[in-house]
Amino acid sequence: MKSNVLFALVVCLVLVAAIAPLRRAVATEQPVAVDSAAVFNDPAAPVTGNPKGDVTIVEFSDYNCPFCKQAAAALDKLVKSDGKIRVVHKDWPVLTDASAYGARLALAAGYQGKYAAVHAALMQIPGMRISKDRMLEAVKASGVDMDRLESDLKVHAKEIAALLERNSEQAETLGLQGTPAFLVGPYIVPSALGYDDFKQVVADARTKMKGDK
Repeated sequence: MKSNVLFALVVCLVLVAAIAPLRRAVATEQPVAVDSAAVFNDPAAPVTGNPKGDVTIVEFSDYNCPFCKQAAAALDKLVKSDGKIRVVHKDWPVLTDASAYGARLALAAGYQGKYAAVHAALMQIPGMRISKDRMLEAVKASGVDMDRLESDLKVHAKEIAALLERNSEQAETLGLQGTPAFLVGPYIVPSALGYDDFKQVVADARTKMKGDK
C-alpha cells in the first residue's frame, strides 16, 4: 500500500513538473470513445459556478495535491470573474488514505448543500500529506452541521463510494495519469493551470464549440 501511495505521489510531482511549462499547449480533444454525458452530467457529482454556463470545466483533484490547490484558486478566480462557467467536481483521491477521507467528507457535506464550502476549506490547507485530523479541523471550521455530516457519511456511504469509483473509472478511461486534470469543454488539460491559462483555454473551448455548431 505504501509503495502504491509513493508511486502516485511521484506521478503527481513528475507529471506536473514535466508539463507545467507546456500549459495550454497540452490541451487535446477528448477521445471519441468517452461517454461525455456520464462525465459532464453525473447527477451525483457536485456542481459549482453557473449551472447554466456555456462552458463546463470538469475538475479531477485530490485534497493532498499541492498543484490541485494552486489550480483551484486560479479556477475559482476565473469562475467568479467570468460568470458563465459551470464546474463539475470529480474527487479522485489517489495520493493517500487521508485524501479519500477528505473526499468522503466533502461529498457527504453535499447532502446539506455544503460541498463547495468544504471543498474550498480542504483546498485551502497548505502543503501536502495533510492528515485526517487536520482535514477534519478544516471541515469543522467551514460551518457545516457536523452531526448531519456524520450521519450522512453513514447513511450515504454506498452512494459516496460508488461516485468515487465512477470518478476513478472515468479518469482511467480518459487516460489521466494524475491530479490535477481538467476537461474544459471539448478539451483535456492534464496539468495545473494558472488564471491566464484557464482563461485562454476557456476562450479556445468557446471558439471550438461555436465552430462545431
